[in-house]
Amino acid sequence: MDLRRRLKGHQELHAGALNDILFILLFFFLIVSTLANPNVIKLSQPKAKSDTKAKQTVIVNIKPTGEYIINGKQVTIEEMTAFIQPYVQKDSTQATIAINADKTVPLENVVAVMRVARDLGARSTLLVDTKLK
Repeated sequence: MDLRRRLKGHQELHAGALNDILFILLFFFLIVSTLANPNVIKLSQPKAKSDTKAKQTVIVNIKPTGEYIINGKQVTIEEMTAFIQPYVQKDSTQATIAINADKTVPLENVVAVMRVARDLGARSTLLVDTKLK
């Protein structure tokens, strides 16, 4: 009869390897979740009863010589109201007149375009160069 004691294995669990495995799994799921396409699920989205319209923007260019250019056509300040009015009437609540003037243009030319915008009920925006010298 063999009366020697048997050596039992250690009953503790090494956590170092588990930490490595959990870190790799976490890293894997982070990468997979960023690459996953969120549009995989096909849903029927609700429809709106009223159409939303894009803002209507008219760009008025003012040359250093004082000429007004709208959509590539030269107009005078008197003709400007009649030329811009169809654009503003399409969407009067959100119509915007963008003023693109040279820095040498007198201020009264810019103010004249702003008055036309105000008279038509449109907003006016002055386009400027953001680079300071």
